[in-house]
Amino acid sequence: MFIRLYHFSYGSSSDIIAVITGKRRAPKEAAARIHTVERRAGRRPVRAAASEEMKRGGSGKENRKVKVLIIGGVAAGTKVAAKLKREDFGADVTILTMGKDISYAGCGLPYYVGDVIRDRKQLIVNTPASFEKLTGVRVVTETEAVKVNRQEKTVEAVSTVTGERSVYGYDKLVIATGASPIKPPLEGMDLEGVFFMRTPKDAITLRERIEAGDVKRAVVVGGGFIGLEVAENLLARGIKVSVIDMAPHVLPGFDPEMAEYVEEHLADKGIMTFTGTRLEGFLGEGRLEKVQTSRRAMKADLAVLSIGIRPNTGFLADSGIELMPNKTVKVDAYFRTSDEDIYAVGDCATVTNRETGQPAWSPMGSSANIEGRLLAKTLAGGGQPYPGVLQTAVCRLPGLNAGRTGLSQEQAKAAGYDPVSVVTVVDDKAHYYPGAGNFIVKMTADRATGKFLGIQVLGPGAVDKMVDIAVTALTLKASLADLENMDLAYAPPFSTAIHPFVHTVNILLNKMSGAFETMTPEEFAAGAAGEYQIVDAAVQPSLKNVPYLDLTKIDGPVDGFARDAKLLLVCTKGKRAYMVQNRLKYFGYTNTKVLEGGATFNRVEDDE
Repeated sequence: MFIRLYHFSYGSSSDIIAVITGKRRAPKEAAARIHTVERRAGRRPVRAAASEEMKRGGSGKENRKVKVLIIGGVAAGTKVAAKLKREDFGADVTILTMGKDISYAGCGLPYYVGDVIRDRKQLIVNTPASFEKLTGVRVVTETEAVKVNRQEKTVEAVSTVTGERSVYGYDKLVIATGASPIKPPLEGMDLEGVFFMRTPKDAITLRERIEAGDVKRAVVVGGGFIGLEVAENLLARGIKVSVIDMAPHVLPGFDPEMAEYVEEHLADKGIMTFTGTRLEGFLGEGRLEKVQTSRRAMKADLAVLSIGIRPNTGFLADSGIELMPNKTVKVDAYFRTSDEDIYAVGDCATVTNRETGQPAWSPMGSSANIEGRLLAKTLAGGGQPYPGVLQTAVCRLPGLNAGRTGLSQEQAKAAGYDPVSVVTVVDDKAHYYPGAGNFIVKMTADRATGKFLGIQVLGPGAVDKMVDIAVTALTLKASLADLENMDLAYAPPFSTAIHPFVHTVNILLNKMSGAFETMTPEEFAAGAAGEYQIVDAAVQPSLKNVPYLDLTKIDGPVDGFARDAKLLLVCTKGKRAYMVQNRLKYFGYTNTKVLEGGATFNRVEDDE
């Protein structure tokens, strides 16, 4: 028996492979065996890549450092760099970035505008100098990459200060250039008072304008998460705020009835939303006076544009690197592009949806950091495939938080599922505990299999907790049956004895079994209640001019209601009406429906 040790070098890290055999085997054979095993695992062999790298750089004895060049220095780029240096401190890592700052808190910008974050220095996670000292990464600021030469394995760059051109070589290239705000070519875009919300400078200049003391009205263009967070913070500073958006509703990714509830809530708090409204320009003499929309001209002292972003990939146009239709970089599960030595992560890359396997663009700080960490491990010789995104999101609004993950009902239909959903209003903690409130929840599952598909949650409390439980369920591919008896944390200040997530699972299971027969808010809004007699089933009478049923007094057939009468039972949240339905069914009533979400979620007009 012979034991032969083979040494394979990959940059500054190396592997020693022992081959125990009855005969001598050449290193070439051993490498081939490793190549085959890793091919079966569904990825390009890292050690095979190391062997190819060694051929390009000379003999393994030289142990040459692999040059990793990262273009982009905010979330994804700095995460790749920092993690890679922790995995292999000997790696030669350089970041090129256009701005003066790196690693800034982009998601915190609206809260700086609102003076929740008081000091602008808190927006900068690391300066280039501190990042270099912390990680050992070389950072080159105010430098724009303008061309990738794949054959020569170089990147041409230009100083944004002097215009001087330079060339940087690489063994592995990481594109983490992010995205920039869409700036439509409209009249008045250059007026004083028109702002964007993408960089610390944007937030700093907007706050300075507000603190000048002459801002009374503002228009936010864009009803996505950032736009609504900006609106919330402007309102908190005493500014009258309107939000316009071309889409039918604010909060992309939420089903229409959930978004409509948010729009009405915002109006109650003083933020008017104008959906289906197109921005047409800005009017004023030297400074903004009005925002011209497809509806009318709206008076405004300032406007904040948050209408979307475009990936910063223009410099790749002639590189031959494959792009998606939206100009993001197409990557595989290891973030490799169509060039095996070039990778892309963050807002400039399209990944996959974890549930559907379809391409998905997820320009979120959370996604960027996860992707960056995984890519660093791959570059260091390990790594694992990225399972994809769930489009998880959460935001704070005035008096209301909103969160979602997974597929909405509309998205589930488009993905080929037969979705069934329920809207519930459940306690967010013990109802008797001070500060207790409600969660409004829409939960969706597949009708045939019971597979859990997604959740949307609104409420004044910890909606993120509900969403995070859902993320765990989706990650583990759970069914409703897997979730109905989860032993989740309970104490009166935190939750209910049966957790509100599990409570909603049980309600959806009851609906799927037929024990709970309902009319959805969507159906109710579309007029499905027209042929039903609305019945007040609340604890105390709450609807005028409609009959009232007291659960505690139903002990047989109810006078005035035939057993086949179509009755729509309405209470405050839906729970009491369910209990009334259950009792009526026992006494032979066959056509009852409960209005999901009750009067809390639906606008129930009293009959006159």
